[in-house]
Amino acid sequence: MKNFDVTVVGGGTGGCAVAYTAAKLGLKVLVLEKGIHLGGAMTSGLVVPVMKPSDNAINDEFFNVLVTELETLGGQITYQGNRGWFNPELTKIALDNLLASVGVKVIFASEVKDVILDGKRICGVKTEEGEYFSKVVVDASGDGIAAKLSGCEFLDKKDEVQPNSLRFILSGVDAKAFGDWVLELDKDRNVTTVEEVGGKTYFSTSYTWDGGDKQALAPLFKDAVECGILTKEDTNYFQIFSVAGAESSVAFNCPRMLDCNGEASAEELSGSIMNARQSIFRLTNFCKKYFKGFENAYISNIADVVGVRVSYRVKGKYIYTMEDIISGKKFENPVAVSNYPIDVHSREKNKSTLKKVQDYEVPLESLISADIENLYVVGRCVSADFMAQGAIRVQATCMAMGEGLARYLFQVLR
Repeated sequence: MKNFDVTVVGGGTGGCAVAYTAAKLGLKVLVLEKGIHLGGAMTSGLVVPVMKPSDNAINDEFFNVLVTELETLGGQITYQGNRGWFNPELTKIALDNLLASVGVKVIFASEVKDVILDGKRICGVKTEEGEYFSKVVVDASGDGIAAKLSGCEFLDKKDEVQPNSLRFILSGVDAKAFGDWVLELDKDRNVTTVEEVGGKTYFSTSYTWDGGDKQALAPLFKDAVECGILTKEDTNYFQIFSVAGAESSVAFNCPRMLDCNGEASAEELSGSIMNARQSIFRLTNFCKKYFKGFENAYISNIADVVGVRVSYRVKGKYIYTMEDIISGKKFENPVAVSNYPIDVHSREKNKSTLKKVQDYEVPLESLISADIENLYVVGRCVSADFMAQGAIRVQATCMAMGEGLARYLFQVLR
């Protein structure tokens, strides 16, 4: 029999934070990851960078330890005051190192097929390899796998969806040439930043079809559509970031998949992925033609997983709301403090939301299942309404959720 204090289903951003912190505190921890590496959105999804946490963040030890480990490996920089610029490939190694250092048992290529229930308690999970028993289970799968199998109630979706994305990386870019060129192009610096770090040039810039013709890149996208290089749909969202430790590589937060969301069927998803890869090819040719420094660029990586912004949200002991965020409501047991905006993407032009807010707290009770007393959730499936989830789904907040939950579990289980 395989017994643990904590079983974590999913080795993504939040799952790794739970596992590392709980094991460091002395608990016996198992991580079941269906892929062959840790990191989830950071690694498989190429979600670069981690958005800067609040200056008043809590439960940020795991984030800081990960940043330090990445710095040691040459896969991290501090850019514009944000320590969360990372290299996704080196992050796989960094997370292996961190979880191994505190004795976490990690099993890759392991998908949960069923759960073992005793009334309102979950005693263990079943995979093709066998059964694993534990005192608590944390669903960090992103899709609420353990919660679904346990019969948990999910929040009413009310057709509330966000489009998926399929990120990619181009390499062979002359960063210095592009940086000089884009700074000259974007006179207002509304969305463009360029900075030299360690003698190397790093940058970010963006364009959306919601922003209108005043955006610096707008004339280039307009011309590309007129010339047939891009489709109108290709221009809905475009955002790029340099990759830490890889000066010639650029991470793309696009294309946004207008024909697909987090609850698409396998058939729908398959067609959408193929369409997205065609869009990636068109965007690559666009950059090579219109962006100085991209003339020799090539596709070096396409994400292994689709970027899902919202899917199933488990009903918890507390349902976190947009009103909680806007009011800055205080809670007795906060697990995270963030000021990331309410960021909800839409497939329709001029329907997306990006609302800036002050610091807000995420309560522990939104991570506790309302139906199964020893089942917990971290990541995008937490108990929150649609708009609130659009703010707390980001990586730094998920890490804080995971660390905060682990500290609570240690108090419960010790």
